[in-house]
Amino acid sequence: MNLPSLKIGELTAKIPIIQGGMGVGVSLSSLASAVANEGGIGIISGVQIGYREKDFEENTLQANIRALKKEIRKARELSPKGILGVNILVAATHYAELVSTAVKEKIDLIICGAGLPSTLPKFIKGTKTKIAPIVSSGKAASVITKLWKKKFDYLPDLIVVEGHNAGGHLGFSNEDLESSNLKDLNTILKEVLEVTKSLEDKYNKHIPVVAAGGIFTGKDIAEVIKLGADGVQMATRFVTTEECDAHINFKEAYINSNKDDIIIIKSPVGMPGRAINNKFIKSLNENKEDHKVKKCYSCIKHCNPVTTPYCISNALINAVNGDVDNGLIFAGTNAEKLDKITTVKKLINELVTEAENNL
Repeated sequence: MNLPSLKIGELTAKIPIIQGGMGVGVSLSSLASAVANEGGIGIISGVQIGYREKDFEENTLQANIRALKKEIRKARELSPKGILGVNILVAATHYAELVSTAVKEKIDLIICGAGLPSTLPKFIKGTKTKIAPIVSSGKAASVITKLWKKKFDYLPDLIVVEGHNAGGHLGFSNEDLESSNLKDLNTILKEVLEVTKSLEDKYNKHIPVVAAGGIFTGKDIAEVIKLGADGVQMATRFVTTEECDAHINFKEAYINSNKDDIIIIKSPVGMPGRAINNKFIKSLNENKEDHKVKKCYSCIKHCNPVTTPYCISNALINAVNGDVDNGLIFAGTNAEKLDKITTVKKLINELVTEAENNL
């Protein structure tokens, strides 16, 4: 059986795979355009995207806006007919400026996580840009859809349902992650589909739902599609591709990791996150004074540079630039299964073939 296409309004992705946004700098124009060219949806991460700009230290906001424009335009040059999106954190201090920039650049899709994007519809009024919240529960899906409908008379163009096996910051508290009642992705997916089904019946509009967090194989893709998902979002799997924008050392850290290396950490912004246990993480408990914040980039709204154990921007930038011993390497729970560098084309062909064999 053939994989279904993923339809988001008038946009149609031949392959129902969204490549998840990974920051800082792991998914930029190279990776996003490669995925879009293969019929999937390529996502640029907006997190501290200006880190390679010369004035990033002095003019962080301007550097980020300039770089976001550059990466969107470059991705569009590389994939003129593909579907491209950006991932922007709701928790980002300059969330509004980044969203506005992406809309002005006529990006196809904006996906927002790290909080519920309560005001997102106002930014895309009168444009063709589609918007999607990331949720980790049926309750969150219900809250955001009701809020958007009431305030803006707008329903999401897409909903991303992310389970607890994702990489990076997670939409679960530490208590949730330690609970015996922790729900798996399939359970949360079913809850969200109940929400979207009721909205479809009421407003006669289909809201596509994609599953994320721990999706690794074509068999995984087939499983969630059979449960009712319209597609999947995958991030970790795309790190070890030639087109991924991260340094080769970053990619090899995934390849060299084992199951015990993938751990839950407490992020400086107070959220649990999943990362590879490396020299940097181990040093946080040993040499706290060495990690005191010397410069704040004001990247996250609720981060206090006086009390935070380290600067997450610096840690992520070090890692993506190849200094993995002094950097934070976010990764999904299945990162340890990766054992080689491949290409986006080969990876997508492998995933599609396996998914279709399991549908």
